[in-house]
Amino acid sequence: MIELDRNIFLFLNSLHTPFLDQVMRVVSMRLVWIPFYLFIVWLLAARYRKRIWIPLVLVPVLIIITDQGSGLLKNLFERLRPCHEPDLEGLVHTVKGHCGGMYGFVSAHAANSFGIAAFTAPLVGKRWYTWLVIVWALLVSYARIYLGVHYPGDIIGGALLGITAGMGLAWIAGKMNKNIKQ
Repeated sequence: MIELDRNIFLFLNSLHTPFLDQVMRVVSMRLVWIPFYLFIVWLLAARYRKRIWIPLVLVPVLIIITDQGSGLLKNLFERLRPCHEPDLEGLVHTVKGHCGGMYGFVSAHAANSFGIAAFTAPLVGKRWYTWLVIVWALLVSYARIYLGVHYPGDIIGGALLGITAGMGLAWIAGKMNKNIKQ
């Protein structure tokens, strides 16, 4: 499994161009997505109206779970990022030499983006939005492989953490919304 993960990583990481280097570096920046996050809040406000506080209270809980959960798992598994892996020295393409912390399993970017997708998709309740937010989460996650800082397995682990947390909190939001309506 580890060898397959490494081979898939090397293939995906090798698909780089100077233009995409810059695009993927920007895609990976969290602050770049603030307009997208505001758009999500606007969609939630349109759906929840006076109860907008429900998702707004649960989003920070989601980020705490995914961010702290990914950090705990990184320290538990201690799987080196590909850009820190001695066996891959000279094979990993990074952008501007950026590598990040020592360990990569699980990806916090993947956990956060898939968490937001799994949490907000059922709350917004629009098919087009579900596709949009899934494509966004995939793009952010792929950028981490492209930049040489995560294996595909790190991304899958982060996505599973995010989806689990997001779906669980979406269920809680639905229950809160239902109970408050009555």
